[in-house]
Amino acid sequence: MNAPPGLPGRLLAASGSVLAYLWSGWGSLASLFLFMAAWHALAMVLGSLILPTPVESLQTLSRLLHDPLAWEDIAITARRALTGFLLSLGVGSAAGMIAGISLTASMMSRPIVTLLVGMPPIAWLVLALLWFGAGDGTPVFTVFVATFPVIFVGAMQGTRTLDGQLRELSRMLGLSFAMKLSDIYLPHVLSYLFPAWITALGTAWKVVVMAELLSTQDGIGAALAISRSHLDTPSSMAWILALVGSLLGVEYLLLEPLKRRLESWRQWDESRP
Repeated sequence: MNAPPGLPGRLLAASGSVLAYLWSGWGSLASLFLFMAAWHALAMVLGSLILPTPVESLQTLSRLLHDPLAWEDIAITARRALTGFLLSLGVGSAAGMIAGISLTASMMSRPIVTLLVGMPPIAWLVLALLWFGAGDGTPVFTVFVATFPVIFVGAMQGTRTLDGQLRELSRMLGLSFAMKLSDIYLPHVLSYLFPAWITALGTAWKVVVMAELLSTQDGIGAALAISRSHLDTPSSMAWILALVGSLLGVEYLLLEPLKRRLESWRQWDESRP
């Protein structure tokens, strides 16, 4: 049945999309609750000195967030992680699609990608410290180098596995380049790119904290270094929760809605009988 025309129809469609999105989050919430339950059980065995309970960690986090400086540290870490991630997203996606189209580019890029994958982020961090010093450049560069190969490989595989029959059909139908890009190439490539982007996003958050812990005086990594030196386990767990919370916020408030928006064709196709 078609939605009613005009503004009521658009509002109904928008409400349905919001409800569907909220309903899809129940599985994620269930997994978080299971994780919290396992964490609580382990904390009861080890004791709060070694592993605070989730309630103790959340209470500590609540006290930390009353300080404006804590919000500033979270924002600094998120800015550095997102900067490096967005740089690798743009460069890695474009370079990967070029390598997927051109066999020569693919062969030339293979040893470089192997080098980037094989070299640990801590080695890049040492080099970045020598090149950029103790500033934003070090964590941003380290995040970029660590996430670039993940996105590059996803884009290359998505472009390379495009069905040749679809290309031939689009040529026979005389589709314009814009139609080929929006209706054939992008839907297929995005099905490979989004998992790579989400994996790279998680890597960015892990790497940026490591880089901050060893190279900067601000951010969540620096706060973790201070709590570690004070043997303050509840504060350490609170900062880890702040880190994970900011990561989940970016994924589910930015990437997931973008994915649903760009892959609306897939949802429409799956709803067909």
